[in-house]
Amino acid sequence: MPGWHNATKRLQEEGKLQMVGIIEEQHPDRCRLFMQWKQMDWPVMVDSLNLLGVEAVPLTIAIDEYGIVRKVGLKLDEAGEIEATFLSQDYAAPEEDKNVEPEPAPPPPDLTDLEDEARGGDAAAWRRYAHALVLWGGEEKLDDAIAAYRRAIEMQPEDGPTHFRLGVALRKRYDSPYRKKTDFQAAVDEWRVALGINPNQYIWRRRIQQYGPRLAKPYPFYDWVHQARKEIRARGETPLPLRVEPGGAEFAHPLERFETAPGTAREPDPQGRIHRDEKGLIQVEEAVVPGVIPPGGAVRAHLVFRPNERIKAHWNNEAEDLVVWVNPPPGWEVSRRSLTVPSPPEPVSKEPREVEFELQAPPDAAPGGHVTSGYALYYVCEDVGGTCLYRRQDFKVPVLIREE
Repeated sequence: MPGWHNATKRLQEEGKLQMVGIIEEQHPDRCRLFMQWKQMDWPVMVDSLNLLGVEAVPLTIAIDEYGIVRKVGLKLDEAGEIEATFLSQDYAAPEEDKNVEPEPAPPPPDLTDLEDEARGGDAAAWRRYAHALVLWGGEEKLDDAIAAYRRAIEMQPEDGPTHFRLGVALRKRYDSPYRKKTDFQAAVDEWRVALGINPNQYIWRRRIQQYGPRLAKPYPFYDWVHQARKEIRARGETPLPLRVEPGGAEFAHPLERFETAPGTAREPDPQGRIHRDEKGLIQVEEAVVPGVIPPGGAVRAHLVFRPNERIKAHWNNEAEDLVVWVNPPPGWEVSRRSLTVPSPPEPVSKEPREVEFELQAPPDAAPGGHVTSGYALYYVCEDVGGTCLYRRQDFKVPVLIREE
């Protein structure tokens, strides 16, 4: 986008050209931050569900003043020729459009009517209802959207776009106050099923790679965020906020071969003497991307630790940091066995804390399920002014090896 913006800036300023973008992005506020950084002010629409059905980006379309597509697939090196090959052309208005007034934008669909149609209809009706719930229903309707997509899949289990869109809705719910702890993993699993149905779909593949291991990354997805914020602040502006900060996988650079951390870490509780967090003061969420790999393949594990809001638990930051220890199966490689999350400066806090690590299966790994175990050690307090405790929580990271 910035290349096209710079190449066409003069034409935009002269009123000869209007740029409009469409992004295939799970988190559109990241696009807003990028545009603020690059000082791009043209409208951008969001197609998180990939309703356009595009398989690859970028796709450039030249549309004249009558709404007629005149050229598709312009390359960036053609930008200097836009004026000669497109803007300077004299396009006549279609005869049938000369006396037609533009129609106003249609109102949002009636969700009740769409639900009634879905209950008496086919998979296509359930999909229409699910799309509308995601686009116009708000976060409180994501449960219904997910249920509608699943109903459509029951009717047409091999419909790749519906699996992908179900994954989008699951990840949206995971990022909302209505989160379920399994939503992230469920989203990844649906994207994997979709890609299995259509392995040529670039958009779906990139969504998995965004959260996946470095061996499968084509590029770092959001490594520009820190630089963007720095340059925006240097201009005297405030960077636009992000609702969901990019995680480690989204900053990570690709690798050609699996790497492990140097040195030998010392296991903090090898005999399991630290008391377990039996009250569930801290809740852990696990996701593995991708969840199914061939022998010798790699995954990235995501662990999120959240204080239990129901019992008003919170971190005790006046003690030691959160420590995570990983025990891979025999023959498996792990990027880091010991991980630490530094505590913030406040005495107490309630933020989620995340760690990520990568696992590589041996080339002769047997098909079936393999489990990496581990545990977290942390200081946590019960309620406001309650007892502060040092606790351990065990976790398991399952990975499925497929037959080759």
